[in-house]
Amino acid sequence: MSSLVVLRERNESSRFRRLRADSQSPAAAAVDVGRLSAALAREVRGEVRFDNASRALYATDASNYRQVPLGVVIPRDEADVVAAVDVCRRFEAPILSRAGGTSLAGQCCNVAVVLDCSKYMRRVLAIDPRLKLATVQPGCVLDDLRHTAQTRYGLTFGPDPATHKNCCLGGMLGNNSCGIHSLLSAHAGLGLRTSDNTHSLEVLTYDGLRMQVGPTARDELEVIIAGGGRRGRIYQDLRNLVSRHEQAIRQRMPKLPRRVSGYNLDALLPENGFNVAQALVGTEGTCVTILQATLHLVDALPERVLVVLGYPDVYQAANHLAEILEFKPVGLEGIDHLLVEYIHRKRVHESDLAFLPPGKGFLLVEFGADRRQDAQAQAEAMVARLRRMKDAPEIRMYDDQEKEQKLWELRESGLGATAWVPGLPDMWPGWEDSAVPPDKVAVYLPRLRALFDKYGYKPSLYGHFGQGCIHCRVDFDLYTTEGIRAWRSFLDEAADLVVSLGGSLSGEHGDGQARAELLPRMYGPELVDAFREFKRIWDPQWKMNPGKLVDPSPITENLRLGPDYHPPEPTTHFAFPQDRRSFARAALRCVGAGKCRREEGGVMCPSYMVTHEEMHSTRGRARLLWEMLNGEVLTDGWKSKEVFDALDLCLSCKGCKSDCPVQVDMATYKAEFLSHYYEGRLRPRHAYAFGWIHTWARLASLAPGVANFLSRTPGLERILKFLAGVDPRREFPPFARETFKQWFARRRASYKPAGPPVLLFADTFTNYFHTDVAQDAVSVLEDAGFQIVVPRQDVCCGRPLYDYGFLDMARRRLDNVLEVLGPAIRAGMPMVVLEPSCAAVFRDELTEMLPDRDEAAQLASQTYLLSEFLETRAPHYRLPRLDTKAVYHAHCHQRAIFGTASDARLLSEMGVEISIPEAGCCGMAGAFGFERGTHHDVSIACGERNLLPAARAEPDSLIVADGFSCREQIIQGSGRTPLHIARVIARGLRETGRIASQAVPTNDQRSRSRKVLLAAGLICTALLVGGWYLSRVRSSAMLSSRPPAR
Repeated sequence: MSSLVVLRERNESSRFRRLRADSQSPAAAAVDVGRLSAALAREVRGEVRFDNASRALYATDASNYRQVPLGVVIPRDEADVVAAVDVCRRFEAPILSRAGGTSLAGQCCNVAVVLDCSKYMRRVLAIDPRLKLATVQPGCVLDDLRHTAQTRYGLTFGPDPATHKNCCLGGMLGNNSCGIHSLLSAHAGLGLRTSDNTHSLEVLTYDGLRMQVGPTARDELEVIIAGGGRRGRIYQDLRNLVSRHEQAIRQRMPKLPRRVSGYNLDALLPENGFNVAQALVGTEGTCVTILQATLHLVDALPERVLVVLGYPDVYQAANHLAEILEFKPVGLEGIDHLLVEYIHRKRVHESDLAFLPPGKGFLLVEFGADRRQDAQAQAEAMVARLRRMKDAPEIRMYDDQEKEQKLWELRESGLGATAWVPGLPDMWPGWEDSAVPPDKVAVYLPRLRALFDKYGYKPSLYGHFGQGCIHCRVDFDLYTTEGIRAWRSFLDEAADLVVSLGGSLSGEHGDGQARAELLPRMYGPELVDAFREFKRIWDPQWKMNPGKLVDPSPITENLRLGPDYHPPEPTTHFAFPQDRRSFARAALRCVGAGKCRREEGGVMCPSYMVTHEEMHSTRGRARLLWEMLNGEVLTDGWKSKEVFDALDLCLSCKGCKSDCPVQVDMATYKAEFLSHYYEGRLRPRHAYAFGWIHTWARLASLAPGVANFLSRTPGLERILKFLAGVDPRREFPPFARETFKQWFARRRASYKPAGPPVLLFADTFTNYFHTDVAQDAVSVLEDAGFQIVVPRQDVCCGRPLYDYGFLDMARRRLDNVLEVLGPAIRAGMPMVVLEPSCAAVFRDELTEMLPDRDEAAQLASQTYLLSEFLETRAPHYRLPRLDTKAVYHAHCHQRAIFGTASDARLLSEMGVEISIPEAGCCGMAGAFGFERGTHHDVSIACGERNLLPAARAEPDSLIVADGFSCREQIIQGSGRTPLHIARVIARGLRETGRIASQAVPTNDQRSRSRKVLLAAGLICTALLVGGWYLSRVRSSAMLSSRPPAR
């Protein structure tokens, strides 16, 4: 039995009893899950998943809650949704409609059949530019609609949550979301909320009625009611409901722009057009399933000017909201000093803080127009007004799109910046989006801060100040009974405070389970009863997302954590120093915001971008690792096949380490998992072929001609690919005729500068394959005045070992590096590493694996990429001029660990005009793209997203790519030959006559002949022995898998 399983059973037996109780929903108690699953599989063309991995994936959202669903259905179209609901009705199974799964209030987790429309039902169906209407499917990503509408017609959808790159419109309709630029819609006469911007819906009820709903004229209402049937009864009951509760609706429903809590019963009032669509928006899947939505669009006003105002504190900033709103900005956001402090602590977007003016409270005010001068005039008029005030703020104005974007990213990073802040208690949602009338923000903020102080909480306050909505992630103690009791008490007082100011419990994220229990404090018993009636009209069987919003489960039930949360703490190879040396804490790090589900704008997550599978997103993998430790659904610990399958398409690109709001490091988690998964097991053939590439390359260097003959001769090549697990469509990269170290040892330099020494690390790829890169690096560094030191001993960072979980071997390699380089490290000698993935090992894995060794930290600080080294250690070096164009692609590990700014500045200084394809993984990802089957296919799909088309589109431009695997992907996918940045600089030096052209190396033929014969014998022997051994292993495995004889 896995040691992890033993630890888990010892630590969490009481927790399992509680989790099993959480899974016993009354609405699902009588469901025959086996027969339900079989019926769905027969009648739904899409995907029906009742396996443990899928159920674990969808057990939570971005909230504090967790409920394991009965199963998951991924419909291909509306007919599939209708069929799935019909089957669920026959089996009396509850339903939860879900899209992006980023809800913060628990409304996206339930013991139900989850309908996930985000994979296939994701299209913009139609746009009518004359009427300014767009019709979309519920799984359509908001930015897909915005991009389509703006590029074609100059229109946009106003509400834009911070998750606009990945959130789906179905979820926005469910939660009644708003966003930074909801003010655009308000200025157009619509309103801030998604409900205000909804024209009509096509919906499906649990009992199978499919109908179009929207505003209903009085005559039309009479016709519908007279028509009878289920539709007529619904409209009759709705009219009766409004008639009975009209006075309470008018008196108790606050007239504030961000009222998101509860149902929108006021949309049914006569003066509001008996708008059934707007009444259903914000019902959080508790009433109907949305099949299509037709939404209002507004003019995009693309020319933007951003003004940033600095105040002594955020409370004084709130005092100016009324004056600023008079100038009709399209965005008006607030940030306090704590958010700035947390960004400094986390070092995320830290450089963007330089764009803020002096102060401890800030407002970001954006103006938009069709012409830049008009936006500029609006901004200047506001600035002139503010300057005349006695308490005028510090002011900075930006009309540079890049700087504006960085400032908005700073604001949008709020959720991530306030989670897992080093040195502070853990922070959670729970009171993260309360809203008051905008003119009450200045009153609400200090009172809210006083209430936080009373309970000892220290959250940042930021958000949509101009719309009255305040965001904060709070350091609630969700680990202890006392902490949960304090949280619950705080919520009662917070609810009373916001209601006293005419506000709403939720101003964006909805109620779900997190706030629904508080609705009587806001609306009183009559309106809460009216909400119950409204749900019963649509869902008399009470099967639509039960336990949320109406008759909700208590706030403190179904918690993902809780006092009984005592996860096992297994022994690991990595230390996880950022997570208090706890793998369990690392697995908890994901906050569910779903940024890894975006399709552009960064590296993370390449496998999701080409599969649209939750399992193949960073979030999905993190969820399954947490569930593996949790142990209720996934019970096999480190040997979990479900976790292995989820990690299988992870390219270990490290994109999540830099792109994820909370720096989930899936490449490290994968390496750790694989090391335990394969403990006591043989790995697949490709793991030994590629993981041990340093060993094979050393062997091949004895006779590279023989190695290249075997790997590139038809017939032999096919056998070698099969033995190595290489996809037949790939080509082996050829070994160099002479290693870089051999060249360096025999070389007679034309001059040897007496300058400072620098270590040049001869990694496997530049030493045995692309040796010209290292040779050109020597020329560049010597031209810069440095003396090159290349260690004679064999040293390797072990980069490929991590991809396959060979962590014991990787640690030995690092120990050897520290021993061999010890004198140079202690002397403070800088080290240049040409292969970005190897350099990343010294900056990242080295200190993760050896956090207590001083020389490890010192080597990490002394490791540089070439451009970074020249910029910091040779700032006065005169780079050569090279007037040309280039397509620039950065290795994913470089983007994640080092960044690309040094490369960009260096090439610009040389006169190279660079174009940068959309950031993303090339797809080769070390050996990933060489591996047979699905890995190869995913690799090519990743490359074809942006990089390979860009390489083909500019045949006259250089292609600059420092990563060995990136260059191989480009070579094999486009036929182009990319250059390392060392080669680009060296080309410039040659063209300007500062260094000589490279000479063709010569070799001792007799010595090489002996090496050829020796290596040929060794390689052939290794192939024969390896093939025999693997065939024996495979035969044994087949025998062991046969059923016993009877």
